[in-house]
Amino acid sequence: MQTILIIGAGKSSSYLIDFLLESAGPKNRKVIVADMSEKMAAEKVKSNPNATAVAIDIDNSEERISLIQKSDIVVSMLPASLHPIIAKDCLTFGKHFFTASYESEDLRKLANEVKVKNLLFLNECGLDPGIDHMSAMKIITEEKAKGHEIISFKSFCGGVLAPESEDNPWKYKFTWNPRNVVLAGQGVSRYFQAGQIKCIPYHKLFERLDKVSFSQAGEFDGYANRDSLKYRSIYGLDNIPTILRGTLRRSGFCQAWNVLVQLGMTDDSFQMDFPKGVSYRSFLNSFLPFHPSKIVEEKLQEYLPKINQDTLSKIEWLGLFSEKPIPYAIGSPAAILQKILEEKWQLGPKDKDMVVLQHQFEVKGAFGVKEIISSLVCKGENQEYTAMSKTVGLPLAIAVDIFLDGKIKSRGLQIPVHKEFFEPILGALEKKGIVFEENEKLEIH
Repeated sequence: MQTILIIGAGKSSSYLIDFLLESAGPKNRKVIVADMSEKMAAEKVKSNPNATAVAIDIDNSEERISLIQKSDIVVSMLPASLHPIIAKDCLTFGKHFFTASYESEDLRKLANEVKVKNLLFLNECGLDPGIDHMSAMKIITEEKAKGHEIISFKSFCGGVLAPESEDNPWKYKFTWNPRNVVLAGQGVSRYFQAGQIKCIPYHKLFERLDKVSFSQAGEFDGYANRDSLKYRSIYGLDNIPTILRGTLRRSGFCQAWNVLVQLGMTDDSFQMDFPKGVSYRSFLNSFLPFHPSKIVEEKLQEYLPKINQDTLSKIEWLGLFSEKPIPYAIGSPAAILQKILEEKWQLGPKDKDMVVLQHQFEVKGAFGVKEIISSLVCKGENQEYTAMSKTVGLPLAIAVDIFLDGKIKSRGLQIPVHKEFFEPILGALEKKGIVFEENEKLEIH
């Protein structure tokens, strides 16, 4: 009997756990779901006879190791910072290790040992990263096989709201880790355009936008992710003149978010210590120049003169002009802002999320240059079965399933950019309704 250990039973694990439970009986497998909350794990297991729900304290090494030793494969749905702890245990006890998270430097340090022990440590097998890699590589592989040259590749992905749930001026609510949203883009974003390296510092990031349209979901703004340069080699496009990976938000979001960035309200590098009961208005005012008589709204418009009425309405809707006390008075600006946003951008009981992903290719061949647009739109069902949970959890679950079926022979530290991974996973995803719409057209110059 094969035993699968899933560590972490949070929101993104619903589809993953259901998929693996569905095949557990027919394939003679046992699933252990471990979470800090045994109750949460039990809710996900749903009394399935082939599964066990247990509590786990990640800091308790004996408890952690005991569970890992009982398994054949470990799936970590924990925050990315905790993956190395689990990965090192898996290496010690000879267990395969799968995650949806980016392959970290800590994981790369284990690469040689993983290979020597003939283990598979698969990372970046969720949505972004994951489905984005696999769907891009499918097209890249097909076009190269035809002898075509890919001269431009742009890819954008976003976790947003379904249109029917866009009931606030930002047209946004948290569908993923709030802290990651607040700190998104910090550092320098780098990409290639027309053979030149382009760098966008954080304070300019939300001003440099691409318009991205979907036939099923409308228009979005895309801003560049931190480092697109490394994907030239990952995708086998070492000499491609243009490559950019970015994040999607509804049109208008980035202009308003940029106000918070310019003020310094997304800064996580220092602590603020306000008197108890300080207001949202005073929190905002603390980032504006002093003036003996002008009100906050006047100072804001003078300090950032490009602000329009639409942006002002978004700032006002957050309550930042109000006298309401801030949620807590001690913390970094980013932490205080996050707490404010968690109250305002919380998904309601009837809200549905949506995932949007688009690849834009320019391909050169005997025909000239053609454009390929490959788009995915996936809507969530409800608060538990979200589009984010579906697109993050299902690729990982499918990878676990086909690996245990013996259909993946690769070992070592891997991401799913090879046919052995992406062909069966994308095929299985199509059966679950995760389907790309592809359009091609010749460019006329």
